[in-house]
Amino acid sequence: MAGERIIVADDDLAIRTVLSRALESQGYRVATANSVGSLLALAEQQPADVIITDVYMPEESVLEVLPHLKASQPGVPVIVMSAQSTLRTAVEATAQGAYDYVAKPFDLDDLLALVARAVAGRSTAPAVPNENLMGGADVPLIGRSPAMQDIYRAMARLMLTDLTVLIAGESGTGKELIARALHDMGQRSAKPFVAVNMAAIPRELIEAELFGHEKGAFTGAAERSIGKFEQAGGGTLFLDEIGDMPFEAQTRLLRVLQDGEFSRVGGRTAIRANVRIIAATHRDLRRLISMGDFREDLYYRLNVVPLRVPPLRDRLDDIPELARHFLGIAASEGLPAKALEPAALAALKGHPWPGNVRELENLMRRLAALASEDVITRLAVEQELAEVGQGEPLQSPVPRSSETMSESIDRHLRRYFERHGKDLPASGLHNRIMREVERPLIELTLEATRGNQIKAAELLGINRNTLRKKIRELDIEIVRGTIRSQM
Repeated sequence: MAGERIIVADDDLAIRTVLSRALESQGYRVATANSVGSLLALAEQQPADVIITDVYMPEESVLEVLPHLKASQPGVPVIVMSAQSTLRTAVEATAQGAYDYVAKPFDLDDLLALVARAVAGRSTAPAVPNENLMGGADVPLIGRSPAMQDIYRAMARLMLTDLTVLIAGESGTGKELIARALHDMGQRSAKPFVAVNMAAIPRELIEAELFGHEKGAFTGAAERSIGKFEQAGGGTLFLDEIGDMPFEAQTRLLRVLQDGEFSRVGGRTAIRANVRIIAATHRDLRRLISMGDFREDLYYRLNVVPLRVPPLRDRLDDIPELARHFLGIAASEGLPAKALEPAALAALKGHPWPGNVRELENLMRRLAALASEDVITRLAVEQELAEVGQGEPLQSPVPRSSETMSESIDRHLRRYFERHGKDLPASGLHNRIMREVERPLIELTLEATRGNQIKAAELLGINRNTLRKKIRELDIEIVRGTIRSQM
């Protein structure tokens, strides 16, 4: 490090002070600015090696002057910070040529590492802004939690590319919303977005659905039909629930991805496949590969850029914003306008959300339609959840993403003892607890090692004979690397 010059611009004195001291401790020379005007003045006085700036300062947004700043400082990485941590902010910053986007509050060590990468990778060529990126597209994704910030940052980097994306996540997390956003804000937005759900199509019709068919190709093919690949020409083809695709259809899809062309079922003419592929799944494709149900070579073709969507239980702080958003949509569709009391929001945060965001949306629609008061109460939330079979009243909140493993285990064990401790003798309770704790630990370790007991025993810190004994005691079955417990 040779004393590179860093400009830190933020109207918050505390942030300027913390960043300055941290950067100076790393050997950088630091200059600070508290406004967009003073940032531009500092940059003109002496070139910087890296610029770190807040997006919104009193008189204007940095995004409005970022192209000018990049033009006057060719090749200088500009790291943008923002407390308004939305997908639109991340995408606009990327579109205007920012090196990276950081959500506030940020981890100081992560930001220092980002600065070091920016210094090491500095280019003499200016970044070219793309003002057409995103255009007037609506932004359907909501949430400012750290888990969503990771998604926004990755999506912003993907907007200018045609890379194949594999979106993984539980059902109801919003995988199709992410796919649509990648299309609507990208360079293929003027062309079609075509979605096809692999799980909703009969196995024998999937190839014809994707690639089309010629007249007479099979019984019932009375005329030529255009498939999804042709319908999405020039745009994006979204293959939802790709894990449910039949093995034989996987082979043909792989060939299309490799060769860039296909032919209709019953046809001989090669057709160029001019689409961007985005796939999604709620299933563990690696496990399907180990079971022989999914092609490994296709997996690597699809998994060029992986995106994992967090479940709602890992982004509890987003629930108030999501709930209000869904109530607003319900009101715009003619249902009564409703608000949520603080206790109701607390109740929502305590629910396990097996159905994720989709479950929350449905709940808000029901409450908008059925709640008798204009302000929805905690009791109304709990009663509605109980009526649709969502379990007992909400008591113990699910863990936040910041909760440590020991804290999570302690919380679950305390609740278990409260419910069952008085009903079991000491020996029975001990045996039950040990089975409940040991089984998932051993299963996860075996899954990670694909059933290799020697490696699993080494990771667990026990000898192989002890592991074998526990596998027998816990009724864990290993079949071709797949773990099955006999619960």
